[in-house]
Amino acid sequence: MAYGEHNYAVSVQWTGNRGSGTSGYREYGRDHVISAGTKPAIAGSSDAAFLGDASRWNPEDLLVASASACHKLWYLHLCADAGVVVLEYLDNAEGTMLDSKEQGRFSQIVLRPHVVILAGGNVELAEHLHHTAHEKCYIANSVNFPILCEPVITTKA
Repeated sequence: MAYGEHNYAVSVQWTGNRGSGTSGYREYGRDHVISAGTKPAIAGSSDAAFLGDASRWNPEDLLVASASACHKLWYLHLCADAGVVVLEYLDNAEGTMLDSKEQGRFSQIVLRPHVVILAGGNVELAEHLHHTAHEKCYIANSVNFPILCEPVITTKA
């Protein structure tokens, strides 16, 4: 693992100008394209509740996805190091955002990973490693709201 400073550069290009720019709150689209180097572009918008396109990713979706993916990556790393063989991993994560006229903020994200490990594996250790993954997760360590984890561990031959 490479320790030290890591930098991440992305571009967000607004594509929602309908011909009159931001001449009025309802006059412009919220669509944008997120890109980073040669990676596939992500079609983004705001949440439909904020006049966005529900078929595109919104920042709130991406925040929940980032927390879930970061936790999963740390968890798989820790399991590999500990000899816990993970066969399947599916997280149905949910974030809760509170919105008011003054400001909006996330109040929590709940991760609900369903992990299948190889039969005969240490289920207790597999469950405990979620706690360690949470402690190491870069996203969880960077936000000012709780990220909870409610794992389910099952086995399969």
